[in-house]
Amino acid sequence: MTETPAKSALCAARVVSPDGPERPLLDAVSRALLRRGCDDLNRVPVLGRWGELPADLRRPALTAEHAAEAVPLELADRIDAESVAGWFTGRYPAGVRPAVVLGSAHGGAAHLAAALGAPWLPTAFTVTVPWPDGRVGDWTGAMEWGAKIADLILAANPDVTVRQVHDPVRQGALCGATVTLHVRWRQLPGAYRDFLASELADNGATLLLRDTRTWPVVELTDRHSFQLGSPAGGLRHDDQTMDNPSFRRLLHSVGEEYWSTPYLDTPARYAEVAGEPEFERDLRRLSGELGRPAHRVLYPGPATLSACVADLYRDWLHRSGRPGDACVVETGRLIDPWHVLTAGLVPYWCESAARPAIDAAEWWLAGSSAFGAVTILPEAPGTSCDSYADASQWRAIAHFATQPAHLNRQALNRYPTLPLPTSHASGVLRYRHETTDVPGALPLDQAMSALRQAGSRLGLLVV
Repeated sequence: MTETPAKSALCAARVVSPDGPERPLLDAVSRALLRRGCDDLNRVPVLGRWGELPADLRRPALTAEHAAEAVPLELADRIDAESVAGWFTGRYPAGVRPAVVLGSAHGGAAHLAAALGAPWLPTAFTVTVPWPDGRVGDWTGAMEWGAKIADLILAANPDVTVRQVHDPVRQGALCGATVTLHVRWRQLPGAYRDFLASELADNGATLLLRDTRTWPVVELTDRHSFQLGSPAGGLRHDDQTMDNPSFRRLLHSVGEEYWSTPYLDTPARYAEVAGEPEFERDLRRLSGELGRPAHRVLYPGPATLSACVADLYRDWLHRSGRPGDACVVETGRLIDPWHVLTAGLVPYWCESAARPAIDAAEWWLAGSSAFGAVTILPEAPGTSCDSYADASQWRAIAHFATQPAHLNRQALNRYPTLPLPTSHASGVLRYRHETTDVPGALPLDQAMSALRQAGSRLGLLVV
């Protein structure tokens, strides 16, 4: 009897969604370690395209492009999480590392890794798969369709879990064209283990940064779960009903009239951004085997880590004899760690344009010693919802600079529906701030000390 040949793994670059949270940060950190900016990252997010078309023509154009860029249905069973891990580690040049940063996708983690001269490796990756005949309002149908795709992924990858997220607040019409699956490792993939064993210096350490936010989650199996909405969108789970005028307007803006009420009694679990707790335990086991320290930082929300990393940068710049008097407020994919380093900037990263994220940036600026210059990079969320900050709130941030702050006009003109590529941030920073010498790598013990100090007052758990 002739054996059926094993299916080859799908190309990892095809698997990992370019509009997911992990890939822009991986691109940014890998370039920073090569002493390069993100000037070549010119891909416009799907939601930022076809802005010249009227809404009734633009929606089908966007959903068609989004489905075309997703993993084809017939190839979903060839998604190989191990190949993806190897592609992630392969983005970094060979060398001995003082540290390796792992964990949740967060711009502060990217800036911290760049300052340390350390690679950043995510503990999950995002996959989109077409949903034929789907619609934004049919989230129960999305859950059923996603379960079929999740079964294929899980059968081929025993060491991962799948969290499906259906989120019209952040994805708009796109979540009626595809299903979004967050594939999360339960233990270190082999490529990560080999990378740590071969490239971590004798006195090096691992640093895991993990977002511990929770969100209502439907547990469908012990390895597959479903999440309606996300804490990153700024709208509560209970507010995603047609009784909420803001949410109803959002649905109408994407041509949807139908929406069934969410399961309001769904228990809270770690949100999609958190990763799997088992990953941390496996990382600590390997670190013990290698004789390397393993640090972890748990943060209750992205604003906490953003504030701590920004304060750490300012202190580090002062210690290096640099003023640390210029700040950049970044959002989402509008980030460039290398340009931040070469310009001597203090970076504060907002996860999204959600009002809570911008409120937190305002509070941090208000509580900090005044900056002479503040550059603000508002990323358009891609949808129009009251949960996002409006232009006036972005302008309010500018009042915290002693000199006139720079609120990027091009980004604001495309706000809120037309996000820009990562390279836009690079162009603004290069134009606004002179390049200077990069300080030597931030020592890990100094970084950990600063995070512990901040943790005592901001709710950061540093171990």
